[in-house]
Amino acid sequence: MSDETKNVFISHIHEDDDVLQGLKDLLDRSGYSIRDGSIDSSKPNDAQSDDYIKSNILAPRIQWASTMIVLISSDTHTSKWVEWEIEYAAKEGKRIIGVWGQGCQDSNVPANLDRYADAVVGWQAERVMDAVTGKINNWYTCNGTQREPRTLTRYSCN
Repeated sequence: MSDETKNVFISHIHEDDDVLQGLKDLLDRSGYSIRDGSIDSSKPNDAQSDDYIKSNILAPRIQWASTMIVLISSDTHTSKWVEWEIEYAAKEGKRIIGVWGQGCQDSNVPANLDRYADAVVGWQAERVMDAVTGKINNWYTCNGTQREPRTLTRYSCN
């Protein structure tokens, strides 16, 4: 455990606000200290303009955080906001990790998480914090097995 507080932005769908709080409680009970800059029902966003929300609300919070945590549930992959947040964090050079929701089943993940994730881990406080700090840099499935390496198509310049 570390006495150092980590600034994170936890990307999630609003339907998972209770799961988000569960993740924060799990980390707190385990002695880890995080400050979360994400928007949830306890600090709602009432803005109507997508551009305003992105540039004036989300972007500064993502810039403030050292790491983005993406809370993965069965519907996370359907959110245009989660996709945008991940892409923006990648452009800002943030560490991006995925955390499978408690009791999860392997689900589709957001395309940008698949593209940019530094690590994906299960619902264990130590593993989440090891991913946040860079001690874990692997992708694990929901059941805890390491994901098979992906084959990336390479193109020659000829």
